[in-house]
Amino acid sequence: MNKKMKKPAILLMFFMLAGLLTAPGNSFAQKLSVPDKIPAKAIPFALTDVRLLASPFRDAMIRDQKYLLSLDSDRLLHTFRLNAGLASTAKPYGGWEAPDVELRGHSLGHFLSACALMYAGTGDERFKKQADTIVAELVKIQEALKAKGANAGYLSAFPEEFFDRVETRKRVWAPYYTIHKIMAGLLDMYQLCSNQQALDTVVKMADWVTFRVDRLSEEQFQRSLETEFGGMNELFANLYAVTGNHEHLRLAHKFDHRAVFDPLAQSVDKLDGLHANTQIPKAIGAARIYELTGEARYYNIANFFWQRVAHHRSYVIGGNSDDEHFFPVTSFSKHLGESSAETCNTYNMLKLTRHLFEWNPSAEMMDFYERGLFNHILASQDPEMGMMTYYSPMKPGSFKTFSTPEDNFWCCVGTGMENHAKYNDTIYFHDDESLYVNLFIPSVLNWKTKGLTVEQTTDFPQSETSRLAFQTDKPLRLALKIRVPSWAERGMRFTVNGKAENLNAKPGSYATIERQWKTGDVLELRLPMSLRIEAMPDDAKTLAILYGPVVLAGDLGKEGMEGLKRFGPYTAEPARVKLSEVPGFVVSDVKKILTKIKPVKGAPLTFTTVGLAEPREVRLIPFYRAQGMRYTVYWKVYSPTEWQQRQVRLAALAAREKAISERTVDGVRIGEAGDEKAHNFKGEKTDSGYLEDRRWRDSRDGWFSYELQVTQGERLTLLCTYWGSESRKRVFDIFVDGEKIATQNLFDNKPGEFFDVEYPLSATILRGKERVTIKFQAHPGSMAGGVFGLRIVRQTKLKMQ
Repeated sequence: MNKKMKKPAILLMFFMLAGLLTAPGNSFAQKLSVPDKIPAKAIPFALTDVRLLASPFRDAMIRDQKYLLSLDSDRLLHTFRLNAGLASTAKPYGGWEAPDVELRGHSLGHFLSACALMYAGTGDERFKKQADTIVAELVKIQEALKAKGANAGYLSAFPEEFFDRVETRKRVWAPYYTIHKIMAGLLDMYQLCSNQQALDTVVKMADWVTFRVDRLSEEQFQRSLETEFGGMNELFANLYAVTGNHEHLRLAHKFDHRAVFDPLAQSVDKLDGLHANTQIPKAIGAARIYELTGEARYYNIANFFWQRVAHHRSYVIGGNSDDEHFFPVTSFSKHLGESSAETCNTYNMLKLTRHLFEWNPSAEMMDFYERGLFNHILASQDPEMGMMTYYSPMKPGSFKTFSTPEDNFWCCVGTGMENHAKYNDTIYFHDDESLYVNLFIPSVLNWKTKGLTVEQTTDFPQSETSRLAFQTDKPLRLALKIRVPSWAERGMRFTVNGKAENLNAKPGSYATIERQWKTGDVLELRLPMSLRIEAMPDDAKTLAILYGPVVLAGDLGKEGMEGLKRFGPYTAEPARVKLSEVPGFVVSDVKKILTKIKPVKGAPLTFTTVGLAEPREVRLIPFYRAQGMRYTVYWKVYSPTEWQQRQVRLAALAAREKAISERTVDGVRIGEAGDEKAHNFKGEKTDSGYLEDRRWRDSRDGWFSYELQVTQGERLTLLCTYWGSESRKRVFDIFVDGEKIATQNLFDNKPGEFFDVEYPLSATILRGKERVTIKFQAHPGSMAGGVFGLRIVRQTKLKMQ
């Protein structure tokens, strides 16, 4: 041992034995072996130190508790046991946990994390007991897999061969993503529930990962990182902090995805078209590596990524992505779809926000955290069944759909189990001499080392006040730092024991009250809320309405929802609704909008438009309450003249559709089984669904075809309809009777609109034929379609829609 290292090593051992070394980057952590090189300026309290009081957040936690306790351990373990050659008579769960789904097993990892979080946050032994039982079974399964011939340490519900497919770039879903959830769940069980078996098991899994990655060249492994791998870099950084094994830190670095990290490190945003939630965990891993190593490159990656996503790529509710992908910010207002704002993304963005706040505590970051927590995470749970959303549709007139208890198990169900188990994790932070009050959520903080208890009671956001009552073992001098939200434009007011405090309470900062606190002291604060507008970055006339931190949604009722499923699908169902016109705001001056929105007497956080909306006025309610109804979050604003012009334009579009219909020789009703059969539909790796009330068909790395009638002696055109806001790049060839007539690229071609493309058909192709076969063939690794309309029409030049 280097002599220079002896004294720090002795101190480190002392801290370990004393149980004083914890991870600022992980408020859930127990004892660690490695301290952070970047000292936290603000430290989160452990979940054991904070308890929720009655509130919508506690209600959501209780619903989540019921769901976790309803899940059957044997059913969660079923495919793990079968994969290891062990007997199982349990009924398998469905959805993404079904025995034939490549992501099977990910939910068990989330379940372990959620139970560990719930145990830490409530002290309820039932969650620890249930999760401990599963860990013990995973130990047996890991040994059985080795005996069956798997490489030592492997543990999963699917064959190890899936990783061969990652390494050879063959088609596979996301095996490292699934492994990450299992490893993270086991590590949480060690850190929060003191389960030594869990740590032993995850260390063996780490050894297995070493075996897999070290047999590849750097170039080969970088290519393998093109397949979603979750937060493997974060996991190994956290494991290194626990074990002190530098091999685990090396593995954390190994999962640096250079194609993503190199631009971010240079403050270059190349996120357009990337799968959003594949990237966010990478940034979290960069943040954790920065804390442990102090390497500035990782700070730059995490910080720049957060700035771009939080401030430039997020909807008003704090969520991001359309169809799971980042899209150009210059066309933001054109990406209001039914598959927008994936819940997993916000789960991960809030994790990333916590890291950045620890380095440099700021109201800016907690404003974003509050936005995502109140308007997306809280809104993502059904208040009756406790089930979770996948997307929170931003499409005007949409409605939320939720999982079912046994038959979905999407990624957002997994993160949903965790979301509602840890609402108490960010309300308070601290340093040696200060207490940060970040969120106004009813709760009790027990700061044991200071001998301080703080009880926060509030009905916020239904009321504008919060009360903090202090109890101390002895008088305690402390700087109380209270977030002054940026939306508190009229300033906050504070009283201590009934006496007004004159503070520098600038919106978007922290107000500080430093004094000696004693038992019986009471701080009361008032958070003045008001209506405000937040416009799209690319369109000042597409906007949302907020009251304080609360996003308000227009209640559009249940029209068209009869017979549709609100539980089970995570997309498509909202798109099937045939709507009457979604109201717009008609006003001569945008500045007058707020004067035409009035509170509803006796109904907190409820408003109504007066002389503003056409063709009818609307009621506005918090988005987190917009369940079981159609709603709109974003509103189009028209002047009276523009509204009239819109009606004329809609009539013109209807006339155009009629003209196309009159020119049509033959057409396919895409996605309708009977009509597709009549047109001899064929295909491989193809799918169909709804968007904007219209059916589509596409193929991922495959093809599909139809036969259509043609006529002789006429100039004919193939007319295809596409969606102009495709958020992932698609490239495909179009063949007519085996002859390629075009290569089509789709990616944000005409944002927010459907558009038609005409492909003239040559006389040579048509000669002597009554029918032709139209084939759409995806380029390797890409997608063909979506095709929303397919017709053979008599040739006449059409104006683009």
